[in-house]
Amino acid sequence: MEFQLSEEQKLMRQMVRSFAEEVVKPRAAEMDETDEFPMDIFKEAGKLGLLAVNYPEEYGGSGADSISTVLASMELGRVSAAVSNICASIRHHLFIMYNYGTEEQKRKYMPGMSSGEIIGSFALTESGAGSDATGIKTEARLDGDHYIINGNKTFITLGPVADFTIVFAVTDPSKKAKGITAFIVEKGTPGFSVGKKEKKMGQKGNPVSDLIFSDCRVPKSNMLGAEGEGIKIALHSLDSGRIEVAALAVGLMQASLEASVDYAENRVQFGQKIGNFQLIQAFIAQMAADLDAASLLTYRAAALKDSGKKFTREASIAKWFATEAAMKHTTNAIQIHGGYGYCKDYPVERYFRDAKLTQIYEGTNQIQQIVIAREVMKGGWQSNY
Repeated sequence: MEFQLSEEQKLMRQMVRSFAEEVVKPRAAEMDETDEFPMDIFKEAGKLGLLAVNYPEEYGGSGADSISTVLASMELGRVSAAVSNICASIRHHLFIMYNYGTEEQKRKYMPGMSSGEIIGSFALTESGAGSDATGIKTEARLDGDHYIINGNKTFITLGPVADFTIVFAVTDPSKKAKGITAFIVEKGTPGFSVGKKEKKMGQKGNPVSDLIFSDCRVPKSNMLGAEGEGIKIALHSLDSGRIEVAALAVGLMQASLEASVDYAENRVQFGQKIGNFQLIQAFIAQMAADLDAASLLTYRAAALKDSGKKFTREASIAKWFATEAAMKHTTNAIQIHGGYGYCKDYPVERYFRDAKLTQIYEGTNQIQQIVIAREVMKGGWQSNY
């Protein structure tokens, strides 16, 4: 089993780290304060190929693999969870378009998303349907050559700035989960509007809002995949998205470890560096061990995705473990910093706030435990890797 990155993967990591350090990091605190979408950074990420790392060049991608994708998410997550999440969200939409779009849809949307000229969003969640995606109430009624969509979506990442959204709606209530269909709805379509922008605790600069559909007419040609395939599309894409969330969490852990080591080496109490104290060393040792474990679990899930094998279990394990560890160790980083860690002069309080969301989106960690248990109980105890 190979545990070394290839030369191409190392080059990708170095390129993203340079971009993260030189362009993103100097703006991270400002984004956290203003909560403004960093359009210039987003477009620069597109120029560098970070929005479509593992998609074919014919659609504007870089033609790399999923390991390279998670390396990008890790490096960006190390300096800004918001920017990492923004880029990962675009790759989420590209995943759906690439796997389920018609050739015409791919040609229309993928190059623009890959370059940062087009922004998409993923509209599944509703106020009464979060973890239970099959409980959505948004409806799409066939009317000649169009579908008429009515309903509201909530907590939609990039909703306020998106040029189009992939919306999931019920087309046949009698079929329950198999009666849900996905549609592409473009900004400016009559009956489609953006609701309130949420004021979030963390990952600021990555906007989230409601989306409202009121007698919104979309042509049948805007259907994504076949009628009734909506939940299949959503769950498949969420498996992929969970790998990226794990990678972002790894980046947050890396940042927390680096900040903690630096502080422990410079903070003096009782006549010596606090890094000499065994309790501080215990914090740092656990951070380092969990960071390694989370990284390897994330690499495994990404490698499985590229192999063409099922990766549901491995993606959920990576997401669950990495995000739980990120929450634990961003908390411990504040503890190491003491009172200073609770102040905005040090970035660890932002890491803490940013980490919390990773336990919630792309399926809460409680849902990940259910997914893992189900996969194991139906014969998935042995890894596919």
